[in-house]
Amino acid sequence: MSNLFMKDKIKYPIRINRYLALKNICSRREADEFIKSGKIAINGRRAVLGDKVGEKDLVEVIKDLNKEYIYLAFNKPRQVISHSPQREEVSIEEFINYPKKVFPIGRLDKDSRGLIILTNDGRITDKLLNPEHKHEKEYIVKVHKPITAAFIKKMGAGVVLDDGYRTESCIVKKAGDYIFSIILTEGKKRQIRRMCQVLGYEAVDLKRIRVLNIQLGDLHSGQFRKISGQELEKFLGQLGM
Repeated sequence: MSNLFMKDKIKYPIRINRYLALKNICSRREADEFIKSGKIAINGRRAVLGDKVGEKDLVEVIKDLNKEYIYLAFNKPRQVISHSPQREEVSIEEFINYPKKVFPIGRLDKDSRGLIILTNDGRITDKLLNPEHKHEKEYIVKVHKPITAAFIKKMGAGVVLDDGYRTESCIVKKAGDYIFSIILTEGKKRQIRRMCQVLGYEAVDLKRIRVLNIQLGDLHSGQFRKISGQELEKFLGQLGM
């Protein structure tokens, strides 16, 4: 997990083509072509080459009806890297070797496993990751010692992390002597592990099992499946699309 949402990486004002590239909507070169063809709007006005975007500007991409959008649910194994792999590390894209270009939405740290969504639809990046939207993500966590009622209560009420940030209240349920489930609507870097650490626990296994209505289900580690039909319709609907 990470609190590095796309908008946090952007220094405003920024040229429209670079903005679109950082949002994973397209490359800068593709952005220039989209702008020339009138497919990009800023605050309702069609963008022109060289336009700059401010933090409060509304950027819209006029849907390309000819583009095939791909949405995949992937069960990420441990040690597979969701973003910025270092030398000899394996990225998700390398691991699944999908025939068309897709990229992960959000992160799971190297030692975590479970559901991550891949797509070629950059429109959903901010809609899914921005914590202002309060989208649910559910995890199953195993810790190194028996779970107490006090631990569950404190996790659910919010925990002050090592950097002084207090996590938002969340739904936490005991699922076994060493296992609990947790539903977050935010995603600070390694948040669950850090929450556990503050309370004297170590998360020894962390698995994401749901993002909004997309369930990991019985998808085996290292496998992926297409998201389609009513499942996709509901998912995009929750993103306001």
